[in-house]
Formats: sequence, structure tokens, C-alpha cells
Amino acid sequence: MRIKPYLMFLVCFTMVCDSCRRTIPPAVSNPAAAAEQGLVVPEGFVSLFNAINLDGWNVRQAENQDWQVVDGVIDCDPHEGRGDRNLWTIRSYGDFELLVDWRIKKSPYINRAAKIILPDGTYKKDDSGKELLIEVPNTDSGIFLRGRHKSQVNIWCWPVGSGEVWGYRTDPVFTPEVHTGVTPKVRADRPIGQWNTFHIIMKGDRLTVRLNGKLVLDNAQLPGVPSKGPIALQHHGERKDEEWGASFLQFRNIFIKELSQSPSQ
Repeated sequence: MRIKPYLMFLVCFTMVCDSCRRTIPPAVSNPAAAAEQGLVVPEGFVSLFNAINLDGWNVRQAENQDWQVVDGVIDCDPHEGRGDRNLWTIRSYGDFELLVDWRIKKSPYINRAAKIILPDGTYKKDDSGKELLIEVPNTDSGIFLRGRHKSQVNIWCWPVGSGEVWGYRTDPVFTPEVHTGVTPKVRADRPIGQWNTFHIIMKGDRLTVRLNGKLVLDNAQLPGVPSKGPIALQHHGERKDEEWGASFLQFRNIFIKELSQSPSQ
């Protein structure tokens, strides 16, 4: 069968374009490069992950055995080990909006001593005043804001749901208002294995978190949080102490929009 000249032109043009797409090098924070990888970057945001490698991220250990890119997503295969095994952005950020897709791949361990967190951040107790304990799937990770473990937006399997800021909720130095503010208003997590989306807004010392479109934290105060710092995806090793679970997680579609700093910062 004879191919008409203009059809031949279209075929050749398409082949050349496909070849170009395969050879364009990825670049973090480059909307054009993100688009080449099929990423739809929201208006005003830039991509922190190019879906190919960990350019723009830093693993603070001699040998990275925990973080890889698998099928276009950041995959955590957690191992025990010394040192900081979290995955950090090379750049630091002050005020920002952050969009992150995440999912728990699996939860092979069980926490048999999980506590029921009440809306005010305290733990539910029985009639004798003893804290009630329940069994839950044992997976734990989170997103560190401004370079601190303390200002971590948590990802886990407890009934209270993800989005909690453990470091502030459990610190007795802070007021009941702070504890309540960093406790999720609603559990918005999808079942294990399904993708979730965080929309995190950090401005000054105030944090707002939406999970899957639902408001989890509303302008919660994080007293003493640094004005600037890198962002990290948290690593938990394969701990089998029935308390903290391993971080069997994946991340994708990570976008950030920097906001203007307040005059006090």
C-alpha cells in the first residue's frame, strides 16, 4: 500500500518528536521538563520531583539503600542503620504551598499498643484512668517542614488519621490550644495501597493541611518553628518493637509554590 506524502511527513515528524522527548534531560523545578515526563504542574507551582531520578534531593548517608525511583515514583524500601536516612530537598523553603501524593504500599507489622487520640490531642482513657490501647497496622512516615523532625506532618495508620504534628501535639511545653490545633479534625486517609494527596500551606508559624480535599489542620500554630529550611520525606527502618512501623511508602507529584515571607521574617 502506498502512503500519501503528507501522511509520511506526519509519521516522520512524530518519530522525531518522540526521539526528542526521550533525549531531553530532566530538570527539577523546571515546568517544561516536568511536562516532558507527563507531569501536569499546577499553575504557579514548580516540580520537586522529575519522575526519573532524585535530582534536587539529598540522602545524608554514605550509601543510599532506602530511596529509589521505581516506575516514576519515589519508593522507600526502609532499612535499619545509623545516621539521618531521610530524603531531603537540597533547597530550603520559607513560606510555601506544597502538594504531595503519597501512598502506603503495605503494612506488614501490627502495633498492639496504639492509643486513641482525642480531638484535643489527649489520649482516650477507660473508667479507671488508664489509656486505652488498640491494634492498628504499623506503618509510619511523614513530611518534615523547614528542616525539623518536630514540625513533621505525619503519615500513619492510627485512627486519628494522617496530618497530625506529633512533635507539637505531645510536647507538654505547649498550650492546650497548640495541642488541639495540630490534631487532625477529620480522618481523611484512603485505604492502604491507595494514593492520597496532601495540600500543605506553611506561612509564618502557621500550618494548614488538607488531605484528599478535606481540611485536617486549620491555621495550626507551630511556636518556634524556623523561618526557613529544607523539606524531607521521613524514613523509618524495619522496626519490630510493636510501636513504630517501617515506612513502606511511595511519593509522586511533588509540587511547591513559594509564598512571600512576612515582614517579621
